[in-house]
Amino acid sequence: MEEYPKNMIEFQDCFNTEEKCIKYIEKIRWPKGFVCPKCNYNQCWYKKRGIYQCSNCFYESSITAGTIFQDTKKPLRLWFQAMWHISIQKYGTNALGMQRVLGFGSYHTAWQWLHKLRRVMVRPDREKLSGLIEIDETYIVSARKSKKLKKTRGKCKKALKFLDEDADI
Repeated sequence: MEEYPKNMIEFQDCFNTEEKCIKYIEKIRWPKGFVCPKCNYNQCWYKKRGIYQCSNCFYESSITAGTIFQDTKKPLRLWFQAMWHISIQKYGTNALGMQRVLGFGSYHTAWQWLHKLRRVMVRPDREKLSGLIEIDETYIVSARKSKKLKKTRGKCKKALKFLDEDADI
């Protein structure tokens, strides 16, 4: 199993250079070594920042081709820091927070990055939750006590009924 950094110090040690970031993407993309996307040959020459040339058909392939990092002008270290920032936020993050933390000169850049990263975090083929599901830090308000919450009464009842049916309480 992959050992991921548990805190900021470990993260900075793991991904403090472009080379380490490239090696990490390389390990994820080609776990058994380089494979040419054109001819499936497994020998290549490393040319520059993530560019590999197949030694059989001479096709040039980038480590970032087909990823959210493709055609980026920013260092991969900054992308990794953005991913770390998003993943450690307890209540989520916003573009203004990313701009401030990562030192972007433009809110628009932070907004674009945040939306790119959110888009790749969703698995369209994911299966629905099943079995016993634990909900952390949930607050359910009684719908009887508030006129504003009348609409949620049915939703709360359905949720509680669902939980009662599946849970062995």
